Amino acid sequence: MFYRAEEDHGLSHNPLKAIVAPRPIGWISTLSAGGVANLAPYSFFNAVSDTPPMLMFASGGEKDSLTNARATGEFTFNYASSRMTDAMNLSSGGYEPDKDEFEIAGLEKVKGETVACPRVAGVPAALECKVLDIIQPIDLSGEKTIYQIVLGQVTGVHIDDAMITDGRFDVKKADPLMRAGYRDYALVSDMFELARPPGAGGM
Repeated sequence: MFYRAEEDHGLSHNPLKAIVAPRPIGWISTLSAGGVANLAPYSFFNAVSDTPPMLMFASGGEKDSLTNARATGEFTFNYASSRMTDAMNLSSGGYEPDKDEFEIAGLEKVKGETVACPRVAGVPAALECKVLDIIQPIDLSGEKTIYQIVLGQVTGVHIDDAMITDGRFDVKKADPLMRAGYRDYALVSDMFELARPPGAGGM
């Protein structure tokens, strides 16, 4: 099939969310200007670069994570492993800004090293970030999109020592929970190495 993106695709669900998948879950913790901790998973999330190390997450509308990141200039990415599926899902609820999702999901907080916002205790890794920019794209019709992109530079890296094997972060041990579109999620079931051609750029 083919359809123009501005037209109705005729399917029961938007295929884009499943085509660009699986995706890591951006489990983002922030602190409000008033000091209330917030934790929420974001489907539209990824790494941007490694030099300098940068991450992005996109918020559809003015959600608490976006508001807090704008107010404080900080956020932390928490690595969601499969054993934290229920807690991650609980933290996705549409709670009022004065509610602490750490408490709702039964999660322990750990104080940040380079940021004020806490991270989730027991995750395989966490990346503390300072906000570089918040971008609201303009679409092809000249209108502002409902999504805003929060771009952050990593300032602190936490890794559970048990996740390191032969000097590498062991993704299979970390057991990431990934978004596969719709209500679907995916796990890492197998991995393989592939040598790249000479002169190939970084990935």
